[in-house]
Amino acid sequence: MPIDAAKATSAEPRTTELAWDHKDVQLYHLGIGAGAATPERPGAATDPDELRYTLESALHVLPSFATVAGGGMALAGGLSAPGIDVDLAAVLHGGQTVTVHRPLPVRGRATQTSTVPAVYDKGKAAVIVLRSEVADDDGPLWTCDTQIFVRGEGGFGGERGPSVRGEAPDRAPDLTTERLIRADQALLYRLSGDWNPLHADPEFAKLAGFDRPILHGLCSYGVTLKAVVDTALDGDVTRVRSYTARFAGVVFPGETLRIRLWREEREGGGRIRVAVTAVERDDAPVLADTVVEHD
Repeated sequence: MPIDAAKATSAEPRTTELAWDHKDVQLYHLGIGAGAATPERPGAATDPDELRYTLESALHVLPSFATVAGGGMALAGGLSAPGIDVDLAAVLHGGQTVTVHRPLPVRGRATQTSTVPAVYDKGKAAVIVLRSEVADDDGPLWTCDTQIFVRGEGGFGGERGPSVRGEAPDRAPDLTTERLIRADQALLYRLSGDWNPLHADPEFAKLAGFDRPILHGLCSYGVTLKAVVDTALDGDVTRVRSYTARFAGVVFPGETLRIRLWREEREGGGRIRVAVTAVERDDAPVLADTVVEHD
């Protein structure tokens, strides 16, 4: 049995040292479309609000940077855990949550502690839940929860796990915006640490069942959070408390993301529900069950 759920969940936490600086932050922001024209910012390259993502003297850090800080070590650390030995060709990124404990610094050194809180049995597949908690000398920075879907590894008699859904309200969205995914977007995004050839090599993509390379799911994830911050949170990245999404479908470079937002006011803050679809494929789902909790 390639996955030993009991061994994985009872293993000692693993630690990794992370480091990043302004160049890593800027590269990540460029990889998710910072500086590119949008309906709200047609002159984005020199727009003062956009320069907060691209100019080192004005830089702030989008919370989704946590998924690539230090080279994106959370996924690698989790899949090397005791009790986990899977074929990477059978691995899909199922969902992602980032919880922010305080604003992310432009440069830093921190320690990541990785655990496997759960392994769920979905019948024909297993879902591995990876948790990485990151802290520096001043205390906790962020927590990432990553759900990895592994085809062909279910049926071991484990718990099926929760079925959590964050469906969009049954009403018109409060905001709708669109983001063009450039033809070279995946080539730029992969420089932040995800070197999977699925996102660059046409021949490898064909072996995986796609007629051309696909965009990283975490790139769509970052593009979406930036759009939410820019259109609904006054461009203030520090208002984001947590961000969760389920990866519901692929995106091909050159396509356009349609991002719909629904606001929900709550005591002490608010919640924004989000649905993301691919315009050119009749609004095929891209991100579902997507929620941004904010101050």
